[in-house]
Amino acid sequence: MKGTVVEIRRGFWYGFFAYVVWGLTPLYWNMFDDIDSMVLLGHRIVWSVPLLIAVIAVQRRFAEFREAFRSLRVVAITAIAAALLSINWGVWLWSVTNAHLVEASLGYFITPLVSIGLGVIVLRESLTRLQWISITIATIGVVGLGITIGKPPWIALLLAGSFGTYGLVKKREEVAAPLISLGGELAIMGIPGFVLMVFVVDPAGGGFGTSSGLTLFFLGSSIVTVVPLLMFGAAAKRIPLTMLGLLQYIAPTLQLLLGVWVYGEDLPPERLVWFVVVWIALVVYTYDSIATVRRGRIQAVVSPI
Repeated sequence: MKGTVVEIRRGFWYGFFAYVVWGLTPLYWNMFDDIDSMVLLGHRIVWSVPLLIAVIAVQRRFAEFREAFRSLRVVAITAIAAALLSINWGVWLWSVTNAHLVEASLGYFITPLVSIGLGVIVLRESLTRLQWISITIATIGVVGLGITIGKPPWIALLLAGSFGTYGLVKKREEVAAPLISLGGELAIMGIPGFVLMVFVVDPAGGGFGTSSGLTLFFLGSSIVTVVPLLMFGAAAKRIPLTMLGLLQYIAPTLQLLLGVWVYGEDLPPERLVWFVVVWIALVVYTYDSIATVRRGRIQAVVSPI
């Protein structure tokens, strides 16, 4: 029993720090001014590949990696997941570096609700009464926000849609363990990421090698990407999904606070009202999730990126 408590406590801190890192990453991506978000995307992908290979090597899982991708069907599914992850990362980096962090945070607030909607539409899953209520409230909040800004909140919708669909793809039984499947996704993303980084956006790769600080910044993007994913994986093995589901709101909350307090983004009262509506939907969803797990109907939680 004591060992179980220790593992749960350890898992909580793994999850807590993973989401805190994800919440604070805008500070990292904005460390240098005037770097194109597509250059950042290319470096993030390219330098994450060798770091993840090193992790797989340390864990001696190359045989598992080779076995996981023998099937062309699995490779095709992995390619779809890689494309969705690339879209999510690209939109996220653009929003972070172009003063749209508040709207991006909304995307990650509503991602769990988008995942529920996709489960109903694609997997024909049934919803509880409270889940229907939470989705309805969140839809009202998103529509209201779109009305106040004069257009649909495309950044939030793209982030939530791409990551919700990514989570749907990752639920397929053919998909390998998280570390292995992520390795496959990055391997597929690596070549176009390199082309994007070097040839398409900037022939100099966004200034890589021009200064030690900038070079370390690009190399460090792999650590910012891979380490919280590994911490999340360690947390998922040790703590209940309800606890992990509650922790996931740390990241968008920090992103929202950074957007308003650090980067001075505008959040007038008429928009804040609709954020509050979305948060009410999340409270309803969270309450239902806790009740669902207590009844033994456990749902999966997919990490943000």
